[in-house]
Order: sequence, then C-alpha cells, then structure tokens
Amino acid sequence: MSQVRDRVPVRSLAEEQAALRRVATLVAEGAPADEVFSVVAQEVAQVMHLANAAVSRYDDDGTAMTILAVWDDRPHGFQPGTRWPLDGRSMSAEVLRTGRPARVEDYADLPGSLAAEARESGLNRIVGAPIIVDGRVWGVISTSSPESPFPDDVEDRLAEFTELVATAIANSQAREELTRLADEQAALRRVATLVAHGATPAEVFAAVSAEVARMVPADGAALTRFEADGTVTALGGWTSAGGYVYVGERYALEGTVSGLVFETRRPSRIDNYAEQPGAAAAAGRAMGWRSSVGVPITVEGRLWGVLAVVSTTDRPLPHDTERRLAEFTELVATAIANAESREALTKIAEEQAALRRVATLIARGVSHAEVLDAVAAEVGRLLGAEWAGVHRYDADGGVAILSSHGNLTTELPVGARPVHREGFAAAIWRTGHSDRIESFDDISGHLGARGRELGVRSAVGAPITLEGRLWGVIIALWQREGPVPVKDAEGLLVGFTELLASAIANAESRAELDASRARIVATADATRRRIERDLHDGAQQRLVSLALEVRAAQASVPPDLGELRAELSRIVEGHAGVLDELREIAQGIHPAGLADGGLGPALRTLARRSPIPVELDVQAETRLPEQVEVAAYYVVSEALANVAKHACASGVHVAVDARDGILRVAVRDDGLGGADPALGSGLLGLKDRAEAIGGRISLESPPGAGTSLLVELPVDDGNQ
Repeated sequence: MSQVRDRVPVRSLAEEQAALRRVATLVAEGAPADEVFSVVAQEVAQVMHLANAAVSRYDDDGTAMTILAVWDDRPHGFQPGTRWPLDGRSMSAEVLRTGRPARVEDYADLPGSLAAEARESGLNRIVGAPIIVDGRVWGVISTSSPESPFPDDVEDRLAEFTELVATAIANSQAREELTRLADEQAALRRVATLVAHGATPAEVFAAVSAEVARMVPADGAALTRFEADGTVTALGGWTSAGGYVYVGERYALEGTVSGLVFETRRPSRIDNYAEQPGAAAAAGRAMGWRSSVGVPITVEGRLWGVLAVVSTTDRPLPHDTERRLAEFTELVATAIANAESREALTKIAEEQAALRRVATLIARGVSHAEVLDAVAAEVGRLLGAEWAGVHRYDADGGVAILSSHGNLTTELPVGARPVHREGFAAAIWRTGHSDRIESFDDISGHLGARGRELGVRSAVGAPITLEGRLWGVIIALWQREGPVPVKDAEGLLVGFTELLASAIANAESRAELDASRARIVATADATRRRIERDLHDGAQQRLVSLALEVRAAQASVPPDLGELRAELSRIVEGHAGVLDELREIAQGIHPAGLADGGLGPALRTLARRSPIPVELDVQAETRLPEQVEVAAYYVVSEALANVAKHACASGVHVAVDARDGILRVAVRDDGLGGADPALGSGLLGLKDRAEAIGGRISLESPPGAGTSLLVELPVDDGNQ
C-alpha cells in the first residue's frame, strides 16, 4: 500500500484523504446507507479523476446484482435500482467469484447481459473492488472508461473506499435490523392486541395484511383460506394503492402461491406472475403483481390457509420474508382458532335456542301448521338461507310443500306439489339420505333448469324419518353466489328433523287417541240411543198397554165391589209412577227429544224440569252435528244436576252461542262455589266427552262466589 501511495502525487493523496474523511464522517454520524453509497460514488469519481463510479450489491444467491448508486456525467443503462444477472464473464462476476479486485479491458467479445449493456453504453473497460461485510462479498465499487486505460493502482485506491463502505453497511444493517425488529415486534403487538380483544377474523385478517405489507416492505398482501373443494378463498388483503376488492372471491389453486404452499406444505415463492396460468394469477396481474411469497397458516395441526405478500416491481422480495411472515401466521392461527371456537359455541347456542323455541311450541300444543312454519323460519334464519320449507312425501314418493319461508314463498307456496321426478326432494326420497347441491350451474335436466329459473345457486336437504319410514324432507335454498355457505348444514338440519319426527309422531298418536275417544263416545251414544229406543218401543209400550188394560178392568168392576175398584185404582197410580220413572230413565240414557227437535227445545225441557230457576239464552237454533248437540245437552244436564245437589243456589244462567265454528256453552250459578272435578261431580266425564270431539272445558269456582262452567265445542266437518 505504501508503494501505491508513493506513486500517487501529494496533492491527489491529500484530496483522497479528505474524501475518505468526509465519507468517514458520514458513517460516524450514522447517515443512511443509501446516502453513504451516493457520496462514495461521487467522491471516488471526483477524487480519482474518473469518468464515473458505482456502488452495487450482490443478491444472496449470487445470480444477480443491483446498482445502488451511480455518479456519471453521461447517460447509460447502469442506473440505480436496476438489476443485472451475472450470466456471463464480467468484472462483477469475477469479483464475486474471487473476492478480489478485477478488471476487464475489453467487453467486445464477451457474452452476458452486463457485457451487452457495457457495449451498448460504450463502456469498454471496467474495474472494480469488492465490498466485504462480515467476511462475505457484499458488493462492488466499480468504474468504467470508454477509451482511456486505467492506472495500474486504481483497484487498490478503490479498495480504501470499500472499507468505509463496508463499515457503513455493517452499521446501517445493524441499525436497520434493530429498527426492523422493533417495528416487527410493534406490529406483532398490535395484531396480538386485536386477537386478545376478540376482534372478528375479518378485522384480524385486514390488520395482518396491512402490517406485513408495511413491514416487509411489499406492495400488497393477502390472506387466503383453503376450501374443501380444492379452491382458495381470499379473506383479506391490502394494497399500497388502497383497496382490496377480492375479499370473498374463490379461485382455483393453479398459478397461485397458495397452490404451491398447498402442494409442499412449506413457504413458497413465485418470481414471475407473467407466466403463471389461472384466474388467480390473472387477478394478480390485473393488480400489477410481479412476484409473491406465501407461508402456510396451520390451525390445530391442519393446513388452513396462506399469508402472502406481493411485489409490483422487478425487485424481488427480501430473502427473509418467509421467516418474518411466519411470525404473523402464529397469531393469525390463534385468532382463527379462537374465532372458530367462539363461532362454534355461538352456532351451538343459536341452534339450541332455535330448537328450544320449536320444542316450546310443540309442548304448548299449537297446531301442526304453526310448528311446520316455525321450523321453516328457524332453519332459514339459522342457516342464512334465502328460503326454507318442510315437504311431506306420499306413499309413491310424491311431495307436497307444508311450510314455506323466505324469498320464494310465491314461487313455492304451501300446498304446492312439485310433481317432477327429477326434483331435489325426489332425489332425497330415492336415497333416504341428506344431500346438497353446491352449484345449479352444473346440474342438467329439469332440476337444473328449475333451480336456475328460481335464481337458486345451492341447496341442502335432510330427510324426516318417522318410525323407520321416510315421512318428509326439510330443504334450504340459497340464491347468493357460491356453494352452500354452511359446511355442516346437514348436521344442523338433523336436530330439526328429529324434533319434527317426534312432534309428528306425538301428533299422530294424539290424533289416533282422539279418534279412538270419539269412536268410543259415538259408540256409547249409539248404544244409549238404542237402549232408549228399545225401552220406548218395548217396555214402555207394554207398560202403557197394561195400564190401559188395568183401566179397562177398573171400569168394568161392578159398583158394589168398591174395595176391588179402590185396589185397581192404586195399581193404576203405581203403574203410572213406574211408567214416569221409566221415561225419566230413558231420557237420562239418551234424550229422545234432542233427535226430534234439536238442542234448543231439549235444553228448554231440561230448564223446565230443573228444581232451581233457570235463565236460558240459546243463540243456536239451527241444527248442529249430533255429537256436538249430545255433548252440549249433557253439559247442561250435568251442570243443572250439580247445582241442584251441591250449590245451594237461587238461580242458574245458561247461555248457548254458536259462531266462528265454535259452540260455546256457559253455565253460571250464584251458589256456594268450591266445585272440584276431582271429587267426582261428573265434570271429569264431561271433560272427556268434550275433548273426545276436539273441545275443551274450563271451570271457575272460587269458594263463596258461585261456579262458572264454559265448554267450547268445534263445529266442523270432523264432527258431522
């Protein structure tokens, strides 16, 4: 080195030392590396009286170099930010290979990108010295000349500047590493805070995308989720231009960094989107993407998705991008696991609440139609479906819609009978199992045409099985884009199908019981009517004939036989009493006048015979179904008998009214009250009779305030 300096003129040496001090001062003051590079290029060119100077950095894999700073008084292609492959013999490649200064005196016949640009720019001679940082060749300081040869010592003089540049780089890298670590930790803390506060997955995804893009730095970021059908869904993203319009979009894995991660289960890179196939790559190109890096997101041992960053420039993403992204994927995985746990608990709670609401309706004994409507509404709400309905199968597989809820109630009304054998309900009938259609676009025939006509995009259905037989099906339809949005929709429907099956079985059992009770009552009434008729046509008629014969015999007795006449008179009177008692018995067995004159006259007869004054108000003079009239008659008869026996009442009010398909019978007295059906007052029998024909009975009898009895009997075709 001293020999070199001996050959350098004193003035040049002083200028060189001054330049080195200026650069050293910048380094000592902690100037940014970019500023140091620019100053070094200028000082080298000016102090050494060179036409130009440049500072360049080698890529980690040694296949290319990037120009960081240039000082030159003429234009050429070697500008800051440009990246050049080391694809042929060149000064830069030789410096990297040997770690020593190198020069090329003539680029005229050399191959490679650097040699071609040198010839294009008229730079025939180039010399450079390595920048060694932490024992490795980090970069090169170089200069070029169009014509003039270089001094012999130019490499050694350049080397003096490379030491300062190396120091600046080391300091800058240390500061940048500390700053990067601080920024990275701050970003991780911000995301961790969101996760800890229970932010929604969408909020976490958006925050992570923005944080990693700024930290890397990158021009954009995206977070995607793998789907069961082999596609990937964009869940969140960020771009330096603002806005990310692809949230919710699904793409095939072809041509994506997500696809590479899916194949390898490891971090992956795409260095050039221009050559990638598929819709996702096309979307990336539309946003200006040039390259990307993606790392897997693993949730509870399963590959869940990918966190990726992208670059819109030719400059590759930093070599440690994969490691830095991986730190965020752990937080994302935690957020997803927490969110999935919360969503699962919420879903279970919502499902149980919906099932409880339906079960409550069933327990209250509401109508079958109300239960089915409630099931359709709850299914639609729970699954977020645009339409839901309950269908019932016929014996031959035909189907009728029993309940319809949602956007398609006009097109799919209650009572409609889709008859086509290619329908969705028919498909479930054939298999007896739950089924789903992810897209009607791919369905041919009537089913596909009908789905597209209704604007339906996807569907799911679950069978209702009752005591081993297929009774019906619950179907949910979605009109939004995409497949069925609920992964376990069939499982959610099972709870409703089981509940419906239980309710239907109970309803059918109740219907069978009610029918059986009605048959028993009808049979008993028919038997009573036959007994009453037999008594009237048999014993009563014979007693009447005997009475006439006795009276005839009494009339033929001679006047002198007074005792015999008196005896026969007593027999006639006793016979009349027996006949009256028999008529009373027959009337109690079945009121003959009810069949002849109807309910009004029969009740008026009862009122006249009551020992307690009766105020009768009958607003039902038209004939009613026989079972209804008989039940109403016995209600009034039993009530009047109870009043006479137990109430100590001064009067009774009886009101009968038929309207809105209901016959109402109200009996009210002003007696002692305190009536209790459990004590055997006959009210239990009345209750059974009323309920046997679908009616109901209510009793209010507070002690000391009289008794009010209300019976409501349906007047419909079922009681004709």
